[in-house]
Amino acid sequence: MIKNTFKYSLLGSLIAGCLAIPAVQADEANTATDQKAAQPNGSHPDEKQVLRDKSQNNDETMVVTAKEQTLQAPGVSIIDSEAIKKHPIQRDVAEIIRTMPGVNLTGNSNSGQRGNNRQIDIRGMGPENTLILVDGMPVSSRNSVRYGWSDERDTRGDTNWVPPEMIERIEVIRGPAAAMYGSGAMGGVVNIITKPATDEWHGSFNTYYNVPQHKSEGSTKRYNGSLSGALADNLTLRLYGNWNKTQADAQDINESHTTPRTGTYAGTYPSGREGFINKDINSVLRWEFMPMQALELGAGYSRQGNLYAGDTQNTNSNALVKKYYGKETNVLYRQTLNLKYTGAWDSGVTTNNYVQFEKTRNTRLNEGLSGGIAGIFSPANEGFSTITLYDTNLHSDVNIPLDLWVNQTLTLGAEFNHQAMKDPASNTESTSGGGSVPGIADTDRSKYSSADIYGIFAEDNIELTDTTRLTPGIRFNHQNISGSNWSPALNLSQELGSDFTLKLGIARAWKAPNLYQTNPNYLLYSKGQGCYGGGACYLQGNNDLKAETSVNKEIGIEYNHDDVQAGLTWYRNDYHDKVEAGYTPTTNNGTANIYQWENVPKAVVQGLEGTFNFPITDTLKMNNNFTYIIENKNKQNGDYLSVIPKYTINSTLEWQATNDLSVQGMLTWYGRQKPKKYNYQGVPTSGSETRQVSPYALVGMSATYAVTKNLDVTAGIDNLFDKRHFREGNAQSTGNATTGAWLWGAGANTYNEPGRTYYMQVGLHF
Repeated sequence: MIKNTFKYSLLGSLIAGCLAIPAVQADEANTATDQKAAQPNGSHPDEKQVLRDKSQNNDETMVVTAKEQTLQAPGVSIIDSEAIKKHPIQRDVAEIIRTMPGVNLTGNSNSGQRGNNRQIDIRGMGPENTLILVDGMPVSSRNSVRYGWSDERDTRGDTNWVPPEMIERIEVIRGPAAAMYGSGAMGGVVNIITKPATDEWHGSFNTYYNVPQHKSEGSTKRYNGSLSGALADNLTLRLYGNWNKTQADAQDINESHTTPRTGTYAGTYPSGREGFINKDINSVLRWEFMPMQALELGAGYSRQGNLYAGDTQNTNSNALVKKYYGKETNVLYRQTLNLKYTGAWDSGVTTNNYVQFEKTRNTRLNEGLSGGIAGIFSPANEGFSTITLYDTNLHSDVNIPLDLWVNQTLTLGAEFNHQAMKDPASNTESTSGGGSVPGIADTDRSKYSSADIYGIFAEDNIELTDTTRLTPGIRFNHQNISGSNWSPALNLSQELGSDFTLKLGIARAWKAPNLYQTNPNYLLYSKGQGCYGGGACYLQGNNDLKAETSVNKEIGIEYNHDDVQAGLTWYRNDYHDKVEAGYTPTTNNGTANIYQWENVPKAVVQGLEGTFNFPITDTLKMNNNFTYIIENKNKQNGDYLSVIPKYTINSTLEWQATNDLSVQGMLTWYGRQKPKKYNYQGVPTSGSETRQVSPYALVGMSATYAVTKNLDVTAGIDNLFDKRHFREGNAQSTGNATTGAWLWGAGANTYNEPGRTYYMQVGLHF
């Protein structure tokens, strides 16, 4: 307790130091009685910017996230509420985020295990390197899910905690601009901004239904409502509630597409997409206690329960699979409480501060941790266990306009994060199968783990000339396990005449290892097929890991003339010390090799992103973007870091037929997807393990009609031409040569793409 009190006191002193700078401006603020209070993260930029790269806007757009200043990098995109209304979300807002440049849906795992739990992957760096924020505050619930041998978690990620209809906008930040956000942002940042409280009383009620053409695919229905208004002068309240249910795919949806299975695996098949039931309630109380000064108290409760579709880590032959199909086998309960202070002064100084407490309870059916039963429900230990994750975040930043030789805005800030986890299930693997592991108990190991991260940062937005803007920055990070790290950054924006702008950026980003990777009590066991080089082995947590780092570079050129916007960006991420399951045993106990999580020296990801948006007529416009992957590999063995399309093209054609009616057509074209080159043992893949996903395109259309000023209806069809893709199995083969029981690998064919789906959404606003 004394230790924790000291940590919080230390951070409090740090934050107080930041607050002291703007405090001297308070006298000036008292005279500004005719000005509105400073807007928090709920304030938003140009609402007409729909599914368009932010960098293509002629006007510099204020992106209000961790630091309230203009971002000068090319890799910033914004999705506004109008775009979400015109193309309603079926299951998860990740569906629309994936249409931004540089973004795909994939798993950080190349194993194909849990292949239908697809998450946001920015610039090929995987979901573990994508930082999810809600109203500028980190979301970490997915970290309560056990981290597996092949870098996978059995989770849908953290992009579904806010109902789509309650979103004001989504900011997607890629590359060097994301480095200043600290741990976990090496690929990028997704900031989901909720609709703010209003001064007048307003409310909404929204419903969404979809009907898949194929009865084997799960349908969705969603209901939510909100209420917002003033309780008193300068005191406003916003409430929303949500209920959402998506049915699981049929258990046999992939039966006719399965790779060969023999022996005890004969007659089994990989599962489709699981369903879920979401329940959310959230409130924000905002008090503007002085001109341009505001306090916000936020509280939220969410429950996400799955509807089991038959998925297990290696096979679904277990009898419990049929027993639990369509039922809940894991439930996440997320509770948040936060207090935020935002302020501004006539001098131009602004500040943003918050403290957030987040608690996640992950209750799930017990699974095995070793060999062929890893990730499979255990009949001998049938029942549920609960992993509890506590996450505390403190943040303070201040923006100070200066006139020292040139105009500039200096940002100073500090952050603190404390994570503590109680996991009674994942540290229970006995050493009876492979012998004792030096330094840890054979059984009854501690269920507790924790880590602290401290950060301070500075950034200076310097207007060198009317056409040149330079933004240097630096961030210092320290984790009590992996040590310290410096993250410098430099961004340049140079106008080239009236139509072109050159933008360059370089930054060093970092990611602290997670609580499973650093916990020596976390132990997995394999009899041979999961072990690099073959033979029985353990994989053990390693508390001597370094933090992962990446040097992110990008060069972009933009064109803006009248209503035509175009841009091309080259990016390269040089990845250092990536944490992976070990390639070299640390020791051998006579029965099994003992591997630990280890740092892989080097990896690289580089590619191109582009946009081209233009009007065809006064009422018809077209927006396009593309992503092309040049390389994506581990330099140690040449294998792929992520299984993602070689290229992705997104196009939207929008026709404003009348003032009340708009019609949209959408096209997404995915390039070829190649699987890993090597299996778990480091042996080159062969046979069905080398199967690729051929290029394919998805087409959709929708129409939005304003029936009255208070009622709008959107209807449409996703996957108009019914281009379906089926999961054939896990990426790599597994089995037993003695018994003849084999599951043959499916290469990159590890997920389902649903077929034609009809949908309707009705929104009532009052």
